[in-house]
Amino acid sequence: MLKRIKLTLLLTFAVALSVLAQKADDIIGRYKLPNDLEIEIFKDGNTYSGKIVSLNGYKDGVTKDAENPDKLKRNDNLLGKVIITNLVFNASEKKWLKGKLYGPEKGLTINLKVTKLTATKATAIGSKFVFWRTFDWIKI
Repeated sequence: MLKRIKLTLLLTFAVALSVLAQKADDIIGRYKLPNDLEIEIFKDGNTYSGKIVSLNGYKDGVTKDAENPDKLKRNDNLLGKVIITNLVFNASEKKWLKGKLYGPEKGLTINLKVTKLTATKATAIGSKFVFWRTFDWIKI
């Protein structure tokens, strides 16, 4: 009986450690953003980036980067556009920090960090100046 309890505790501890043992590449994959865009996060050298892989009827069928502050880029296709750049994994904090997120709905670029990652979602924080917002990306 004592052996069974020890084994159960050991297995529970091992599972708990595996959940906490976040690795840098764990963020790689596809996510659905709150604005219905689907992105794919990929490794880009020593950082992580994300590109739009599906529009899902984004803004009533908009397919061009119409709100881009650079007038020369307003006819660029949104599909395939890299909108996340420079996310760096911080191993001690188990977070992805120092990234940038371009929001095509307003043509703004904000600071980005991903603070939590589970099997079903990523929790991200976007900030600009003193304003910030937390939002979830649904893992696909």
